[in-house]
Order: sequence, then C-alpha cells, then structure tokens
Amino acid sequence: MNQMSKISVTVNGRRYPWPRVPAIAICLDGCEPAYLDAAIDAGLMPALKRIKERGAVRLAHSVIPSFTNPNNLSIATGSPPAVHGICGNYLYEPSTGEEVMMNDPKFLRAPTIFQAFYDAGARVAVVTAKDKLRALLGKGLRFDEERAVCFSSEKSDKATRAEHGIDNASAWLGRPVPEVYSAALSEFVFAAGVKLLREFRPDIMYLTTTDYVQHKYAPGVPEANSFYEMFDRYLAELDGLGAAIVVTADHGMKPKHKADGSPDVIYVQDLLDEWLGKDAARVILPITDPYVVHHGALGSFATAYLPDGCDRGEIMARLNGIQGIDVVLDRSEACRRFELPEDRIGDIVLVSSENKTLGTSEHRHDLAALDEPLRSHGGLTEQEVPFIVNRGLPELPNAPRLRNFDAFFYAVTAAAEAGAEGAL
Repeated sequence: MNQMSKISVTVNGRRYPWPRVPAIAICLDGCEPAYLDAAIDAGLMPALKRIKERGAVRLAHSVIPSFTNPNNLSIATGSPPAVHGICGNYLYEPSTGEEVMMNDPKFLRAPTIFQAFYDAGARVAVVTAKDKLRALLGKGLRFDEERAVCFSSEKSDKATRAEHGIDNASAWLGRPVPEVYSAALSEFVFAAGVKLLREFRPDIMYLTTTDYVQHKYAPGVPEANSFYEMFDRYLAELDGLGAAIVVTADHGMKPKHKADGSPDVIYVQDLLDEWLGKDAARVILPITDPYVVHHGALGSFATAYLPDGCDRGEIMARLNGIQGIDVVLDRSEACRRFELPEDRIGDIVLVSSENKTLGTSEHRHDLAALDEPLRSHGGLTEQEVPFIVNRGLPELPNAPRLRNFDAFFYAVTAAAEAGAEGAL
C-alpha cells in the first residue's frame, strides 16, 4: 500500500487521521449519563473512574430522533441522518403504502467510516448486539481478504466467513448465543471485542450494545449497576491492551409512566382519526422494530402523513395544545432543525415531553409484556449522552457542539496521537 494512503481517510466530507494504535468506539445503548455516575459512586466502575480522571470527559448530543438505528448509523458515518438517510428503525413509503423496517443496506445513502478505512487497507471489526444493525454497519466491507469482521451476538452461531468474516462466532468465543432480551446479549459484544483486540488487532473497531437493561431499570438500581460493573471489567481489558477508546451512547433513557406505573401515552392516531376521519392520516412511530417487548413501540418521536386538503396549520395548532406534546413542526422545519432526510419524513413531526410517549391507536399497542414501569426515548430529553475518551484531548468541545457521531473522529485522533507508546 502507498504510505500516503495511511496519512488520513476522508469520508462524508470529514478527514480522519490514520490510527497508530487500535481506535475503538463503544456505543452503550440507552446510556443516560446518570447510569455511569451512579455506578461510579457505588464503587463499581474503577476502570471508568480512572479513565475519567486521566482522559477527556464530556457530554454530547445524539441525533433526533434519539433512537437506535439513526444514531448508530450517524456514529458509523460521522454524519447526521440527512446525509446517511437512516431516520428511524421504521419508515412509511407513500409510493407503496407500506410500512417497512429500515435495516436493509439499500436504505443507507452514505459510506460508513468502516468501509472507508477498509478500502484504504485497514483491519476493521464491528460487533453489534442485535442483528438488525449488522447488515447496515457492514455495508461495503468485504470478507475475502481476512481484514474485516462484522457479526451480531443475536445470530453469532450463524456467522460465516463469507458473510461475516468469521465462522460461528459463538463457538469462536466459547459462549452460547445469548437470549435477545438479556444483559448477556451486550456482554457477548464486550467479550468478543476483547478477543478481537487480542487476536485480530483491528485498526478500527465498533462495539454497540442493546438497551434491554436501560428500558427496564433506572440508574442506580442493583440490576443497572450490575450491568455497568460488568462493562467496566471489559473496559479495563480494552484499555489495558493499548487501544484509544471513546465511550458514548446512541440516546439516553427517561421514565415514561404515571404514578401508578402505567405507561403515559398520547395516542396520536386516535386523535387524528377523531379530527379527520378514521385512517385519513397515517402516524408512523420510528421506534418500531421486531423487539418491542421492553418498550411496546412507545417512544417520544412520531411523524404523521396528513390527507390532501386538510388544514395542516389547524392540526398542528390542535396538537400543540395537547399537554405533553412539546414540539410540533412541519416537514421542512423538522428536517432543517433535526437534520433529517425530507423524503423519509411525514408532513408533520411531533416530539413529546420527558415523561410522555407517543403511540398510534391504543388498541394497536400490546403492553402486556411490560413487567416494569415504562422507560423509553426518542425525544429531546434523551439527546444528552456521555462522551468519554481514555486519553487526554484538551481540544474536545462539549454539547451541543459535540455530537455522539464525532466518536470515531476523536477515537482515531487519539489513536493517531498515541504513537507506539500504548495506553497512557
């Protein structure tokens, strides 16, 4: 390879220096900053405590909607949804009248940082908890040169060298495939990351988890603290192996329930049916995915397609008058403010307040599986996330200028500055 190609990589208009030690970004799904504070205060995260004392500690902002797919792809591309096109877990295609999952790589409109570094000759590793992200994150990687690995915990036993860069990742790691609704699904990611760092030695690695624990448990409770104590053990290993690491999150998490523990929901489709006629409008909840047991498809962001000829201003004004709806914007303003792709957003966008969620119609949400008071995300109140670098970077800004999708820029910057001296 020409040495000049190793000076930097440019992707989506941003230049990334070439890492001289492995650069790792860790996305802790649903990690409200209070989770880390509570676990550190309880003495359960000594590695993170040391890293915070010597490294760079900031808060960053996620993209809106503060859901998993938009933010993971923003981290993976270093850009907002207006660039990469993934504006939810789920979208409506007006041309076909179908509501579809946005986990097919065809929906991705920009190259990932992983692809750009791979094309420049780097070794790349990506491990995700749920398989819904795996194909999107792995788009553009090739597995015939033994320089790329990309698999999920959820389907680790189905991994093949041809499609994932590794045969049966479950057997390779010596761990059974975890239950999808479990903390073990995320622990598998961390354990795989440590083994990959030891054996595969990637130049770039992305580890992204699931928010099953965060949907169920508040910061500081034993189950949440146990999760972060577990993470800290793996973080200590990754840090000790000399990698430059950024720890961030795709979104925060807030309680979304009433005093009696029942979900606090505004059913927007029911309101629009009452005002405009049944099914005249179409409400889309981009949080929707196949894994609804822990959130019931209830989040704090919704978009709605309105019928031709309706008075959009009147509908927006009526929605603005509903207690618990904090933001109502038309498509143009929503896409400008939140950096969203206009062709994948409805006529209006709604964002609810900190303790409210937005639903479609009451009868369409099966909440029977919610065995804990609802915690969820999607809105502005879940936009603040941790941003922690295990090396000193005095030039690092703070929120709102610092975004979670800056993770790889600062990870490779720290890795480029590290030289050969390893961990600080």
